[in-house]
Amino acid sequence: MSHFVITGAHGGSTAGAGDPNRLEINDFVKIEEQFSLYIQALTAMSQDKQSDLTSFFQIGGIHGLPYVQWDGSGGKEAVEGTEWQGYCTHGSMLFPTWHRPYVALFEQVLHQHAAAIAKTYKVDHGRWEKAAADLRAPYWDWAVNSVPPPEVITDKQVTITLPDGRRGAVTNPLYAYVFHPIDPSFPTPYSAWQTTLRHPTSDGADAQTDVQELTDTLQTAQDGITSSIYSLLTSVHTWPAFSNHSPDDGGSATSSLEAIHDFIHGDIGGGGQMTDPSVAGFDPIFFLHHANVDRMLSLWSALNPGVWTTNGPAEEGTWTIPHDATVGPKTPLAPFWESQSAYWLSSQTTTTNKLGYTYPEFNGLNMTNPRAVKAAIAKTINKLYGGPISGAFAAAAPASAALATPAASKLAAPHNPGPNTELPPIPVGDAGSSLYDWSARIRVKKYELGGSFSVLIFLGPVPEDPREWRKSPSFVGTHQAFVNSSATQCANCRTQAAAGQVTEGFVHLDTAISRLSGLGSFEPSVVEPYLKRELSWRIVRANKAVVDLNDVPSLEVIVCATQLTLQPGADLPDHGAPQYFSGITAGRQGGARTE
Repeated sequence: MSHFVITGAHGGSTAGAGDPNRLEINDFVKIEEQFSLYIQALTAMSQDKQSDLTSFFQIGGIHGLPYVQWDGSGGKEAVEGTEWQGYCTHGSMLFPTWHRPYVALFEQVLHQHAAAIAKTYKVDHGRWEKAAADLRAPYWDWAVNSVPPPEVITDKQVTITLPDGRRGAVTNPLYAYVFHPIDPSFPTPYSAWQTTLRHPTSDGADAQTDVQELTDTLQTAQDGITSSIYSLLTSVHTWPAFSNHSPDDGGSATSSLEAIHDFIHGDIGGGGQMTDPSVAGFDPIFFLHHANVDRMLSLWSALNPGVWTTNGPAEEGTWTIPHDATVGPKTPLAPFWESQSAYWLSSQTTTTNKLGYTYPEFNGLNMTNPRAVKAAIAKTINKLYGGPISGAFAAAAPASAALATPAASKLAAPHNPGPNTELPPIPVGDAGSSLYDWSARIRVKKYELGGSFSVLIFLGPVPEDPREWRKSPSFVGTHQAFVNSSATQCANCRTQAAAGQVTEGFVHLDTAISRLSGLGSFEPSVVEPYLKRELSWRIVRANKAVVDLNDVPSLEVIVCATQLTLQPGADLPDHGAPQYFSGITAGRQGGARTE
């Protein structure tokens, strides 16, 4: 049979780049031509028959339900009422690389629709055809803009330029996907919802997206996301620690790319489809989110040239990965065909040029010079995400010392003023060149509650009303368990559940300590008693139901501190080995096992 070969989108140009840029969504919505074509192309994909191979439904369904074969990939096996096993690779070394051709598939089909639509414009043909050629799937940089623009989460209609040249309002395909029909494989509550929802108001057919709750939740997540990304990009240098949320990664003290990805899924979904990997791919924001996950892969790779996919356990396998196999750079990334006879491999995804796109951070860089690229990207990372930390270094450094990057805390991406850099810096270190990065490490069995849930971290009093938890000044951050509610239909998920797979994440505490404590220092002798007195945690399900800590016996919250040192002339800090302070949480339900 003939397969749909994933080449990515090709053609077009961006000044200073080898391939057209994927653009940040806040910038993208301001570009009339590209946004107009994007909205129409996404609408066309969404209105295609759900049985069509390249319909939005079929592409979204690759990620989970309805667990049917896509483009001839996978073999039959009757297991627990289903003859298919799914393509799920969450929790394995393949998480970042599997999603790269996945987003490229979406982008390729989107690009094809946009090119066809551009040909229907009655005026300025060249202008619209160029816009279509340049069009790539935009990304949402949640590490700077935790709340997407209204065109993504608020507006049910958007105004675009139509093929006849008029400006007109059309239904916004980014707001929700409309099922036509709801697939019979969907479990409750998804079987009752005609559209995708974010923070649904109920489990019934009358449920709506609660935009205000969604916005409030995302706003409270900003500091945690920014701190986590900065720590990931600057402190992690091995593939196991970077790639996935399993704890056996060599002892890193920050969340992996997958763990950060998980809690963004949870905060967007709030009990809707994005909270659940079995149906998350149907929400149009999924591809904005994963384009940024892919961008983070590119940024991290630039900072760690030559480091890529390593071998690791397959977690029982998928339709195309054998039982008990070891996965690695040569494992086929099914169902994504690279040719008529072979799938993409992780070893083929080390750069984006073969798939026809790049990101703005790489414009103007000589990509044949890894050292120069690393230096340039390091400066960019500091400008975008290093505000509070670089600000603290700058404030603590002697005026005559060239130890810090005082400008870094004031610079940000053009589309956003950047993370909060007005927090009072805390003087640290004997020469003003080091500080401690405090964090709460959270480990918990992923499938213990049978669905997605969150562990919330607080410093100070916790409101009695759970509805106020995320809005409370004492709220610090969250670790999300991104759990398939249809795990019995996914071979990988079934095995992980049976084996008691543990997920790991970190909530960074320095920003909250600075804001709440009044201590004036991050030194362990000062911070340890404060955290022992003020640190606490709670658990909530995706549907916001509170969970008794006794019902999650696997939970372990333990505090660690990592000394960061900014060397003379350096842009990014060096990270020491994490020091664990078990006594801070020992003796409490869900605390450290031993002191």
